[in-house]
Amino acid sequence: MNLDREKLFAARLLATRARPYLAAALFALHPVESRRTPTMAVDKHWRCYVSPAFVDRTSVEHLAGVWVHEVSHLLREHHDRGDRYARAHDLRGPGERLRMNIAADFEINDDVYGDGLDPPPDAAYPEHVQLPTGRLMEDYLGLFRLGPAFDDLAWLDCGSGADGAEREWDLGPGGADGLAPHERDAVRFRVAEGINGCRGSVPRGWQRWAEQAFHPPQRWRDLLGAAIRAAVSGCGSGQDYAFGRPARRSSALPGVVLPALRTRPPRVAVIIDTSGSVSDAELGSALVEVAAIGTAVGGRRDHVSVLSCDAAAGFAGPWCRAEGIPLIGGGGTDLRAGFTTVLGARPRPDVVVVLTDGQTPWPAEQPPCRTVVGLFPRRATDWDERPPEWARVVTIGC
Repeated sequence: MNLDREKLFAARLLATRARPYLAAALFALHPVESRRTPTMAVDKHWRCYVSPAFVDRTSVEHLAGVWVHEVSHLLREHHDRGDRYARAHDLRGPGERLRMNIAADFEINDDVYGDGLDPPPDAAYPEHVQLPTGRLMEDYLGLFRLGPAFDDLAWLDCGSGADGAEREWDLGPGGADGLAPHERDAVRFRVAEGINGCRGSVPRGWQRWAEQAFHPPQRWRDLLGAAIRAAVSGCGSGQDYAFGRPARRSSALPGVVLPALRTRPPRVAVIIDTSGSVSDAELGSALVEVAAIGTAVGGRRDHVSVLSCDAAAGFAGPWCRAEGIPLIGGGGTDLRAGFTTVLGARPRPDVVVVLTDGQTPWPAEQPPCRTVVGLFPRRATDWDERPPEWARVVTIGC
């Protein structure tokens, strides 16, 4: 049986009409006839290996869904992500690669079908095995192990483009019709531009992908340092009138001593959330950030005070060294007590830095000084109160 290319290309055209923002990727994918492939599979060089028997027994509508599914593996770089995950968790063997393929399919299938695109009858969905939707491949890999519930998916093989493990039918980097790395990046860029141009009809998962594809998150340490430096160098920070030196205009008023506007090193108060919801690793990260904050304000440790706070404020003392800071707490969370303590200190701080997981009530009114919040990331929980708009928020650890 020969490959019915007319039917295969008709399905690709149908997929393009249903998902026009994926057109550049669909037409960049080069089909290769392969009798060793069970259905359709891709490699990281953007070849699509197609079984003639699978095309013959599958309708054009379902083939269109498979086209979109397979190209989604490549756009989302499941091959590289699978390899990284396997190295990080020391995963080996075909069973683990099958688990990666299933997790990658869960990531794709929860929002790729519908609106003119029919799913294949045997598509894998996370809800079929009581898993939440809307997660990434790496999240799903931490949520399940292979077992009887996955027996129906033992046949699944989307190729090396889905999990990073080479297949016997792969042509490799030296084979014909593969895309070079810069060509693959160009395809992703065109798809991201297409998604950004028609956001009203694009699933949220693809919108997030387009936002991050060529605008990766900045390093959070740089962002936090920049936020603190901007706060301490803002207008009015570290400035006050003092009589230590006469004002330049004193000569115009004989007999009157006028204070001069002096610039002093800014004072920073750091509130560390020590409630039970903050892990020891996050507290260790907070101590590292305190040292970085001291550097950001010019190394004046006597101008940096540190306060541990859960439901009650602890002792606010000057920072000498990170390992000497007592972190007391472990109960509930109410950082309003910490704000009250640091704002009641004399002299009052110019900047308040809060290192927290965000699961706390916030002051009802904006403090009289600038506020920077270093937020430890959390998954979706029942706590939906975000830090207030008057605070500059930087997510720590992303």
